[in-house]
Amino acid sequence: MNKKIFISTGEVSGDLHGSLLANALFDEARKHSINLEIFGLGGEKMKHQGVKIFKDTTSISAIGIWEALPLIIPMMKVQRKFYQSIKKHRPNCLILIDYMGPNIKIGTKLKRSRSNIPIYYYIAPQEWAWRVGNNSTTNLINFSDKIFAIFKQEANFYKRRGGNVFWVGHPMIDLTKKLPSKKESRTILKLRANQNILLLMPASRPQELKYLLPTFLKTAKKLQLRYPTLVVYIPSCRRAFDEKFRKGLEKYQIKGRVISQQHDSVFMTHVYSLTKLALCKSGTVNMELALYGIPQIVGYRVSRVTAFIAKKILNFKVRFISPVNLLLKKLIIPEFVQKNFNEKKIFYKACRILDMTSEKAKIKKGYVMLKKELGEERVVERAAKAIINSII
Repeated sequence: MNKKIFISTGEVSGDLHGSLLANALFDEARKHSINLEIFGLGGEKMKHQGVKIFKDTTSISAIGIWEALPLIIPMMKVQRKFYQSIKKHRPNCLILIDYMGPNIKIGTKLKRSRSNIPIYYYIAPQEWAWRVGNNSTTNLINFSDKIFAIFKQEANFYKRRGGNVFWVGHPMIDLTKKLPSKKESRTILKLRANQNILLLMPASRPQELKYLLPTFLKTAKKLQLRYPTLVVYIPSCRRAFDEKFRKGLEKYQIKGRVISQQHDSVFMTHVYSLTKLALCKSGTVNMELALYGIPQIVGYRVSRVTAFIAKKILNFKVRFISPVNLLLKKLIIPEFVQKNFNEKKIFYKACRILDMTSEKAKIKKGYVMLKKELGEERVVERAAKAIINSII
């Protein structure tokens, strides 16, 4: 039996989740003696799992109106070709993963064409957490035959509006491994007994190199001067960023290391084992750090033009920017956004976390609450089973 699935996603996190789902889909297909082919928009991780990638979309991504302008024409070209491929090859289903703007356009257009190709949305936009304008929502329910929700709030939000929803849980649960001992990690990373890691996770999009990286580096320098035994590690999710990160460490004379994309998840558990604090952008990484129990500070900034349009014209409202805080509806991990995103404020909060047991305890308590909200293990397997069963 031959089956074909198309996946559309973008950005580094979408590529990660797409690769996990593709791997589970192939496993499930083999159980049913199905010869499965998966095609899609994504990145290197999906390609590594056997997905035939039409276009690497991890580099065609941005947050914000002003920041996205240079990417509009390239993305429109990619969408048009991808849509034509769907119409031509007629897959057994289309899976949309995150990547709100492009995916909603693809889903809407395909549904209007009355092609009868099932459309599944996995990791939907976090509409339960933010609003634009008059509280209207996307038309995701209208074109999605099924929504695979990763949050309870997400599932309830779409169910109340008539969506066909299956809550599978958060896929990061499946990735969380037991951390190795600090002694073993120091041996692997060649760090002395008194050395620990200050983790910087500032960018997965090119715009974030401009708006986030300098502030995080300045903060890291101040922290290293105050705590000389801290070593800075910067994981790089894209090869194109490696040199930017290295030059940043050199510019601010920071003692540290860039972890290139070639290092696997096992290596990262050694890094996490010795991490005292992470300074990071908002996104999937916040959930991963939380599941590993690592204290973190989240920061984000977009251009003043984007911020003005979002606030004054679109009336965009969001209480928090980190999914951890959004999910628990309270400030568990510190956030610094726009004008508040500066090295002095972040440095002050970082020192409190590093010096005060009560600050760390507050964050860890929040993490315990978070885990209860994320569902049971084998999340991706549940989603894959439901998808394969629907096409046989």
